[in-house]
Amino acid sequence: MSADTDRTDVTTAVAPTVRQRLRSARWVVVALIVIVAVALLTTYLTAPNPGARMDPTSTSADGARALVSLVRDRGVEVVEASDIAAVEAAATPDTLVVVVQTYFLIDEEIMHRLADLPGDRLVVEPISRTREILAPEVKRSGTTDYGGDAPDCDLREATRAGTVQFGIADAYEAAGDVAVTRCYGGALVRYTEDGRNITVVSTADFMTNSELLKEGNAALAMNLVGTNPRMIWYAPQQPEGESGGAASIFDLIPDRVNWIVWQLCLVVVLLAFWRGRRIGPLVAEKLPVVVRASETVEGRGRLYRSTRSRDRAAEALRTAALQRMSPRLGLGPAADPAAVVQSVAERCGQPPQTVAYTLFGPPPADDTHLVNLARELDNIERQVAQS
Repeated sequence: MSADTDRTDVTTAVAPTVRQRLRSARWVVVALIVIVAVALLTTYLTAPNPGARMDPTSTSADGARALVSLVRDRGVEVVEASDIAAVEAAATPDTLVVVVQTYFLIDEEIMHRLADLPGDRLVVEPISRTREILAPEVKRSGTTDYGGDAPDCDLREATRAGTVQFGIADAYEAAGDVAVTRCYGGALVRYTEDGRNITVVSTADFMTNSELLKEGNAALAMNLVGTNPRMIWYAPQQPEGESGGAASIFDLIPDRVNWIVWQLCLVVVLLAFWRGRRIGPLVAEKLPVVVRASETVEGRGRLYRSTRSRDRAAEALRTAALQRMSPRLGLGPAADPAAVVQSVAERCGQPPQTVAYTLFGPPPADDTHLVNLARELDNIERQVAQS
């Protein structure tokens, strides 16, 4: 009766403990899942959106997402055109077409189609051919000075912005008889043709996400692109009629399959936690590896040679030779060098000066002297052993 009672007590005492541990482990797993989910969601929501220079959707330093967002907040309708067809579909007489020079704006036919569009035009950082087609009344006259530039003109957009950090940029002037307004030393020019304002700015740096906060950069950028009720932003990021490059593995996954992929990843993580084994403490174990003495000597010699440690190699050779000869000479390990030289000279029949130079001389100057030293030590050790 007593044994049964004890067994029952043990079972009763142990069972709740196991259940408590399982319950605690379950909450730990749930907490880990919640932490991982929150971390993934935060990373997804706060991750920067990379893109090319002056891409209206890019949050990188060279992108234009900040400027486009500010203009939208002011009530301007912004059309982010990805191709010339989208620009032509959205262009009306009351729109402003912003043409940003990129690596993919090189086709003359597309430039002529842009030049035929109605409405005002803002050309940003154009190359020579783009400027000749979209702003033919403007030509390059030189460069501006580096630093903060004052407007020095009566253009309302520029005078309201004040000093702007353009840096070193091209300067423009009139190419014909049309009146051209020059601001910031020619970095910003404007003229009117057929009732349309055509504005050219030689650099896009002050419009980028990283430069908007400098002096009047944001004010000038917003004044230039926010003058009309509708603005069309055209900064082509790929050649017209071609794909944007090889698709990544995530582009090949259908939208409805994304959740399945993430669920599978979560299952793999949970399975790893479940099947993982606790790693115990390190155990010292003698490995059955035998290294030959010749390999050790060869490896050590290569290390000395790679670091050009001829002094340490010579010291090792001399020390080993003295340790082997000392018992034969009847000398202790701390014997005086003079006594060692005298004993070796008597055994070998060599002058003491030569023996002293070999056993206690300066380090070898090069590899040849080191090899000669090894031979001399071997010769002395052999003569001492045979005497």
